[in-house]
Amino acid sequence: MREKIGNILKTTLVLFLAVLVVVMMWEIRKIQGTAKVVNYAGLVRGGTQREVKLEVTGTADDELMAYLDDILDGLKYGDGIYGLVSLPDITYQNNLDEQISYWEKLKAEIISVREKGYEATDVIAMSETYFKLADETVSSAEIYSERVAGIIRIVEILSVADIILLVLIIIKQTIDDIKIKNKNQVLEKKAYVDLQTGLPNKSKCEEMLNNYEYITEPMGFVMFDLNNLKCANDTYGHAVGDQLITNFARLLRNAIPAKDFVGRYGGDEFIAIITQTTKNEILKIMDEVHDEVRHFNENIHKVEVSYAYGYAFSEDYADCTIKTLFDKADKHMYENKAIEKAKFEAIV
Repeated sequence: MREKIGNILKTTLVLFLAVLVVVMMWEIRKIQGTAKVVNYAGLVRGGTQREVKLEVTGTADDELMAYLDDILDGLKYGDGIYGLVSLPDITYQNNLDEQISYWEKLKAEIISVREKGYEATDVIAMSETYFKLADETVSSAEIYSERVAGIIRIVEILSVADIILLVLIIIKQTIDDIKIKNKNQVLEKKAYVDLQTGLPNKSKCEEMLNNYEYITEPMGFVMFDLNNLKCANDTYGHAVGDQLITNFARLLRNAIPAKDFVGRYGGDEFIAIITQTTKNEILKIMDEVHDEVRHFNENIHKVEVSYAYGYAFSEDYADCTIKTLFDKADKHMYENKAIEKAKFEAIV
């Protein structure tokens, strides 16, 4: 349930981040155009001031008036020869409309200046009024620009917060996944490990034996059986018998290469699966086991380790499986056990 909620929250944050990115791109596009509008709105004021001065001094400049007309047209409708945008702001648009309307009146007054001279007109007073209107238009464009910039800052903050939350959720889910994985590994280990010896248990051994594919590489299978476990249990108690099992497991693991499988198949039975080997190598490993046991028995122990074994080699049998080797090794082990028992009875 917690994982499901985390995934829903993560998906929501990703979608929200995508929306924020779209909003950010849109607002950046708007502010890029807004900066140009503010600049050209300021140019209109300066250009008009220059135009009035020229007309007052008797220098007509129709080209400058046409230039100002083009800018105002671009500010109002967008595009045009200067690539301006029409700002979607009511206050700005109202101020611009009032400025354009008054510009038409000012132009008419400028024509009158050319005909009558500026002393006979209100061009100076009207230009002052026009400059105030232009200033209001520039100011409203700047306010709009600041508002867009504020939206961008908010979107940036929300985006950073979204990303941080997303990262925290991913980290939390990763940590939870690692914990679950480790927990599953522990449970799996408990399910397949013999707690007494630390070796793979019967379930793991049977899982190995249930592979019915034909063996394609040289493999050896060895079956081991403790000879004197019952005697140890009856004579010294189960604690000594358990220690005998633990000691033998340790001796097997020491003698058999780490790459090869060693498991506890039953109470006093152990198996070893030796891969990529030869019959001589198997016999050598059996000698290693024998030496480990002999060295162990040379020390003083209540019960010496005595064992029987049988092995089978894959290349001795055609189309064999690991179960085939198990059956053969088990048979040879019981034959060896009977021989050892006969030797013991002969001595007694």
